[in-house]
Amino acid sequence: MNAPQPRPLEQVFAQFLALQQSMRKARDLDALGYAMVNEPQPLFGYRHAALLIAGRVRNLTGISVIDPHAPFVAFVERAARQGAANDKTPQARLINPSELDPQTQADWQALSAGAVVWVPLCAPDGQPFGGLWLAREQPWSEPELALLSQLGECQAHAWWALQPRHPWRLRWPRKRLLWIAAALLLLLALPIRQSVLAPAEVVPLDGQVIAAPLDGVIAEFMVKPNQPVEAGDLLVRFDNTSLRAQADVAERSLQVAEAELRASTQRAFSDSDASARIDLLAARVDQKRAERDHARQLLQRSEVRAERAGIAVFADAQRWTGRPVQTGERLMEIADPERAQLRIDLAVGDVLAFAPDAEVALFLDSDPLTRRSASLVSQAYEAQPLAGGQLAYRFDAAFVEQPPRIGLRGTAKLYGPRGPLALYLLRRPIAALRQTVGI
Repeated sequence: MNAPQPRPLEQVFAQFLALQQSMRKARDLDALGYAMVNEPQPLFGYRHAALLIAGRVRNLTGISVIDPHAPFVAFVERAARQGAANDKTPQARLINPSELDPQTQADWQALSAGAVVWVPLCAPDGQPFGGLWLAREQPWSEPELALLSQLGECQAHAWWALQPRHPWRLRWPRKRLLWIAAALLLLLALPIRQSVLAPAEVVPLDGQVIAAPLDGVIAEFMVKPNQPVEAGDLLVRFDNTSLRAQADVAERSLQVAEAELRASTQRAFSDSDASARIDLLAARVDQKRAERDHARQLLQRSEVRAERAGIAVFADAQRWTGRPVQTGERLMEIADPERAQLRIDLAVGDVLAFAPDAEVALFLDSDPLTRRSASLVSQAYEAQPLAGGQLAYRFDAAFVEQPPRIGLRGTAKLYGPRGPLALYLLRRPIAALRQTVGI
């Protein structure tokens, strides 16, 4: 026995139920939005549909990526805004061109079909949060509007289920909100210790700076980084080839001048001209002797020795070997390992009103869980550029206990005066606002 063929009304009803089921099965808002503008098209025969959420087009028929500046998108948002302003019921209704301004009516004729229906999407409390713009050439009938109203309620329910729009403040009584606001204000007014963080390094205290004594090329570093040295130990040797040659030439020039002086002295008893040249030759001998002594001093300076005991503080010997340096260029530092201080480079925007002996806490990169206490001993009054170009003030702090190894780096926390928590949290935004608007 064959099943009876469905009548057109039964077919429409079956398609309508299938649409509702499809809306409720959507897994996310993207799938639901695509289904809302595309799947009802075979049943209602519209040319295009637009889904608007909070006044913005979310989905369009047959388009996956929406350009918010497209003419049709701007027209639909403007027309829906003007038409929805006169909407008082949650039912689907026809849009009358007379409700729109002249410019929107002109765009309607160029961009959309003649018969347009607006299907509002309302929250459970009855407040609209969006709607559907459906346009086609044929007029809409009353039964179609009734079906669209029912379909709109189903779509709104599905959308609300996937993304609830209940504001959290509506769940709590106003009295509770006032108590929470008062508690937050009290918390922001709570006085706390102001503090800032800055990079820091353990540096020698009163160390001896070893600088290049002459212009030349470094031949060899005789010590290694952090190596203990004694007074008189050889630290650096310069290339002395040219200096030794200059010393030899100066010595020979002195010998020649002395020989000429002796010869003139012997001839002075019989030769008046030789007697007149004795003073000139004696002055030349003195000049050559001074040149020889200077050459010998330069040759001695080619070997740099330690003036006191300590450890050699520098980065890498290979970086200096074979490199030309100028007189006064810093090579290393001889420091007492038991005497060290903390150097802090604090950015200009982080400076607080620190006390002269403000508390400082150091957390080394090699041991970040151990706190080492120190106190400020000096504060620079002029900012200096760092290697990265940032301006920073230099702060020096003395360790309260045994200092760590010289050369270690870490993060220093400098404690300033007490102030409200709001100032601690909003100090940077307030400073940026003042720099921007000047208040």
